[in-house]
Amino acid sequence: MLLDDIKTTITSALKAGDHRKLDTLRFLLAAIRNSAIAKYGAQAETNVTEQDVLEVIKKQTKTHRESVEAFTKAGRSELAAKESEELAILEAYLPKQLTDDEIKALLTPVIPSGESNFGKLMGLAMAAVKGQADGGRVAAILKQLLSAS
Repeated sequence: MLLDDIKTTITSALKAGDHRKLDTLRFLLAAIRNSAIAKYGAQAETNVTEQDVLEVIKKQTKTHRESVEAFTKAGRSELAAKESEELAILEAYLPKQLTDDEIKALLTPVIPSGESNFGKLMGLAMAAVKGQADGGRVAAILKQLLSAS
């Protein structure tokens, strides 16, 4: 299970003295525990699922991406580099993301002719990609396909 992999990596990072990885994964583990407690209460340790862990990792990666952008815009390259390293550590635990061409192939049959409600189309699009792509990328590709048709 993914949670076991994270715990094992924490142990190996501790032994190797890799403080960046250790701190990042400890923070991730705390976020997973907090999410599980909020969702399951007293049975958090036994009820946490793989999907719960993936949701927390996705939230953490999104936060790190936003931080990288903010630090880059503010000219804080050292903090942007730190956030990028932490982002790379977290992304190692996410499933393989779809390429833009694969997303286009999945979205083309989703777009019915005449449908103009972007919210409905976005819901169908996210169901089609099943969490294998970032919502921002899916939205951009969907807008591109809608403007082309």
